[in-house]
Amino acid sequence: MNEISLENMPAPNKKSGRFRKVFVRTPGGRNRLHYKKRKPSKAKCAQCGALLKGVARARASRLKNIPKTKKRPERPYPNLCSRCARERIKQEKIYSQNKKDDKK
Repeated sequence: MNEISLENMPAPNKKSGRFRKVFVRTPGGRNRLHYKKRKPSKAKCAQCGALLKGVARARASRLKNIPKTKKRPERPYPNLCSRCARERIKQEKIYSQNKKDDKK
C-alpha cells in the first residue's frame, strides 16, 4: 500500500505555488513530501514572442554547471527566433548597402 505521510500543514512559504510537491521514496520504504522550486518559463523571442529553440530551461543553480554553448544558440541574435534573426540580418544588409551608396 502506498502511504503518503502528510504529517503537518505546509509552511506558509510553501503555499504560494512557487514550489512543486514532489513525493520522494525514502530508503526505509516511506514516501515523503519534498518541495522543489518550479522550472522557469520557456525563453521567448524578444521581437515576436515565439518560443526559442535550443535554450536551456533550468534554474540558475543548474545553468551554472552547463557549458555556455548549451545555454543558448550560437547564431547571431540568440534572443530572437530564427525567423526574426533572419529578417534582422537582411535589414542590416540593406541598411549597410544604402549607407555605402549614400557615401558615393
